[in-house]
Amino acid sequence: MVIFWNFTLYSFLGFLLEVAYAHATGGRPNRKCLRVLPLCPVYGIGACLILFFSALAKEYPPALFFLGAFTATAVEYLTAAFYETVLGDSFWNYSDLPGNLHGRVCLPFSLAWGVLTLPLVYWLHPLFSAALAAIPAPVSWTALAALAADMLLSAALLRRYGNIACLCWSTHEKTAG
Repeated sequence: MVIFWNFTLYSFLGFLLEVAYAHATGGRPNRKCLRVLPLCPVYGIGACLILFFSALAKEYPPALFFLGAFTATAVEYLTAAFYETVLGDSFWNYSDLPGNLHGRVCLPFSLAWGVLTLPLVYWLHPLFSAALAAIPAPVSWTALAALAADMLLSAALLRRYGNIACLCWSTHEKTAG
């Protein structure tokens, strides 16, 4: 269940990063996550894969930077393609940014993912891994059920309405995006 908690923690931290980035840049305040839980799954998936592959480059930070940038960019591209083709909407569009590929990924964010890989591997994960491993199984199974229900609800809403506004918590969020 440690992988589940890694996914959940980094999805939550990704949500916080999205909120902070939108606030700092005056960007879209609409949510890029689930209907109920404050989680951005693309961050959870990316972080879990980066942690999985980090053993290949952990001893050499420049290589870890590039490994993280590539891994997170691949996850971001595939997630965007999934959102567009399966769920019928796009959560982000980088068409106006340099080095973009189909508007799904771009060079500036790929570099940002590489930078964020370093504190993830060297600081955050070591800080939280023991606590996450100590979470009792009944709590883990309950949290997994709640997350699965929210993911199914979110996917059903997106398929039905074809617009991320259906995931917003408030009317303000729906009109601001």
